[in-house]
Amino acid sequence: MEKLLVSRCLLGHKVRYDGGAHGPYDLLQLWQDEGRIVPLCPEVAGGLPTPRPPAEIAGGQGAQVLDGQLPVLTDSGADVTAAFVAGAEIALRLVQQHGLRVALLKARSPSCGNTHNYDGSFSGNLVEGEGVTAALLRRHGVKVFNEQQLAEAAAELARLERSDG
Repeated sequence: MEKLLVSRCLLGHKVRYDGGAHGPYDLLQLWQDEGRIVPLCPEVAGGLPTPRPPAEIAGGQGAQVLDGQLPVLTDSGADVTAAFVAGAEIALRLVQQHGLRVALLKARSPSCGNTHNYDGSFSGNLVEGEGVTAALLRRHGVKVFNEQQLAEAAAELARLERSDG
C-alpha cells in the first residue's frame, strides 16, 4: 500500500501560522483510516511555534532558498530561513525513511506550496513558485500535490500501486 506525506494542517491539526487548520477532507480521512498518511508540518518540525508571524519568500521561490540565494522573512523582517530549511530536511528524511513517492502539501505556503506562492510583499500577491519543502521534495523525485489536487494525488497513488503490483 502506497503511503504519502501530508501537511498536518490539511488533517485538521491547528499548526498553521495563525493557529488554524484546514480540512477535514473526506479522502484524507479515508487515507488516514487506511494507514497511508505520514503527517508533518515542516514549519513546526523546523522549530517554529504556533501561532507564529506570517512568513514569505521574495519572489516565492523555495528552490532559491535551498540554494542560499533568498531568505524566508516574517512580516516584521525576521529571518526564519533556517527553520524552513530544517523542516524541509525533516520532510525529506521522512520521505526516505518511509519510501514515499507522493506528498500532499498546503497550497500557497512558503514551505509547502507547489504551484504558487506569495511574492514576499505580504500584500496577497501570488506568483508562480513553490515553497522550500515542496522544492526539496521535488528535487528528490517526489510528486507534490496540493489540497486542490486531491483527485490527481489519488490517481498518482493508484498508478504507483498498479506499476508496483
